[in-house]
Amino acid sequence: MTRAEIHHRHRDVTGGWLRPAVFGVMDGLVSNASLIAGVVGGGAGAKTVTVAGLAGLAAGAFSMATGEYTSVRSQSEMTLAEIAVERLEIARNPQAEEDELAALYESRGLTPELAREVARQLHSRDDVAWRVHAREELGVDPDDLPSPWLAAGSSFVAFSIGALVPVLPFLFGFTSVVAAIVLTALGLAGTGAVVGRLTSRSPLASGARQLLLGAAAAAVTFGIGHLVGATLT
Repeated sequence: MTRAEIHHRHRDVTGGWLRPAVFGVMDGLVSNASLIAGVVGGGAGAKTVTVAGLAGLAAGAFSMATGEYTSVRSQSEMTLAEIAVERLEIARNPQAEEDELAALYESRGLTPELAREVARQLHSRDDVAWRVHAREELGVDPDDLPSPWLAAGSSFVAFSIGALVPVLPFLFGFTSVVAAIVLTALGLAGTGAVVGRLTSRSPLASGARQLLLGAAAAAVTFGIGHLVGATLT
């Protein structure tokens, strides 16, 4: 009897898009809802709230994209610099690096003889040796480094989507903040639930957590805006 082959696929957890996308949506929702809450707390009218919301969207989106690009690019450049050091060491002291790799595999449970043979075979090809050392010593895949442009684009789009939610009612002519509160609450809970689903956690708990955190931030900024508005009146 032939055993059926077992196939399973893993989701991409190193592509560099999920974290900035999720963070961007959440940041957009919370920051712009909080900004609008602060402006409303200060007694501003619908037109001022709309302008503030759109300005917050644009400023936040460009800030997020710039920050993500710079951080991911810097991390990749540092990683490539360390890989270059590793490649130079392999070229200068191939036997020492091979011994280091053998010791690493031995510490992970291989017999000394097998660890030595694995390291020897891997070091028989220069293009393989430095990649193995990068994965084993630095913990990175040199052929799959995160893209700074992907991270920046994901952050920009995600933040814009999140930040647009609380300002949408004002764009459609609503003058009360109630509609913005309802939409923002639904957005926070919904996004939290999606994140919970993606990470195999409880969607209800994740949604409730994000809703509470967003509500707390908006409440604080509303209070600050109200105090400042009362002081300046």
